[in-house]
Amino acid sequence: MSIDTPVRTPGAASSADAETTVMPPAPRRLPSAIRPGDFSSTDVALLAFSALSSFFLVWVAFYQITSLSGVLGFLVSWFVLFIAMTWISTAQVIERQVATDRVVATLVVSAAVLVVGLVLFIVLWVAYKAVPSIHWTSLFTKDQKNFQPASPNALSTVGISEAIVGTMEQVAVAALIGVPIAITTAVFLNEVKGRGVKLVRTVVTAMSGTPSVVAGVFIYSIFIIDHIMNYSGFAASLALVVILLPSVTRVVEEVLRVVPSGLREASLALGAPEWRTTWSVVLPTARSGVVTAVLLGVARIVGETAPLIFTAFGSQVMNWNVFHGAQGALPIVIYSDVRQANQSFLDLAFQAGFVLMSLVLVLFVLARLFSRVRDKDAKKRGDLPIEDDALARMFLPVPMEKSENLS
Repeated sequence: MSIDTPVRTPGAASSADAETTVMPPAPRRLPSAIRPGDFSSTDVALLAFSALSSFFLVWVAFYQITSLSGVLGFLVSWFVLFIAMTWISTAQVIERQVATDRVVATLVVSAAVLVVGLVLFIVLWVAYKAVPSIHWTSLFTKDQKNFQPASPNALSTVGISEAIVGTMEQVAVAALIGVPIAITTAVFLNEVKGRGVKLVRTVVTAMSGTPSVVAGVFIYSIFIIDHIMNYSGFAASLALVVILLPSVTRVVEEVLRVVPSGLREASLALGAPEWRTTWSVVLPTARSGVVTAVLLGVARIVGETAPLIFTAFGSQVMNWNVFHGAQGALPIVIYSDVRQANQSFLDLAFQAGFVLMSLVLVLFVLARLFSRVRDKDAKKRGDLPIEDDALARMFLPVPMEKSENLS
């Protein structure tokens, strides 16, 4: 042993050893998972900050630095800057992926709010202009035969009953003619898949882009100029059918495509022919979509004006006969009265617009409620809608026993 080597007494700990003791390492914390869908108070604060700061920046740029003006330009500039600042602030405070998610969510919500806001604005504005001047009894019971717009109380002696009757008859006749043809065409395009499908689909697509005035000119040039028929509500219905067919056909075709193919295969495996499978399986399954397609088609034609000018021509007196004589319609009343300088004509045009919107809304709500009730009944039964025995025995190629569900 060397003389210079220090001797350490067993059990004794020096102060240097105590100072150099190594502590065990702390457990490493993993970063928390990023959840872009979570929306906390921080996100609310960032959106509020972005909205306020972008508003003041655009206000300074518009009205203090430059000579720009206009509400629309101000709102567009504000929204664009708001989107940019939302992304920048969220990326700095949280994370870039979350910032992109917030921007996309803001764009989607803004588009939805814009659409709903426009619809509400139109409905409320028409109601605001129409309801205060409406005389409800006269509006639905009288026509415009003795309309004296210069009279101080002219709206109390005039109504639009002839236009209401004309619109309902024309749309009803157009639906009776066009809806079966459109559904049959959609079944041919999606279920038959034989020769001529490409040609029919091309024609339907081309008809979808045809302007509505062309439909009116088409019926006018073929039937009215050649004196095959005169101006009438039926001629207007034929023009509306041209507009109704492509819209209903395309929507019904898309609805039939989403029907599970397993239902068709099960029906065919049980021995049912293709037409029976389509009638008893495919169409009942797609019933809600077909009803929606019909509603969209009716909403497409109920407000058309140009075809009616060339076919129905318009009338200020009541005409119940849809097959003879010029007939009034709500779109024609709106078109003719809104161009007049007299306030009574303008009030009557707003009243016609209010009735037209209310009619469409009531029909849409009733149809949707009916469709939901039928769907709920089918879900409670746990199967497709069941036909009665007489109809089933008429079409089924094999005998069918009495069903206990039909008792």
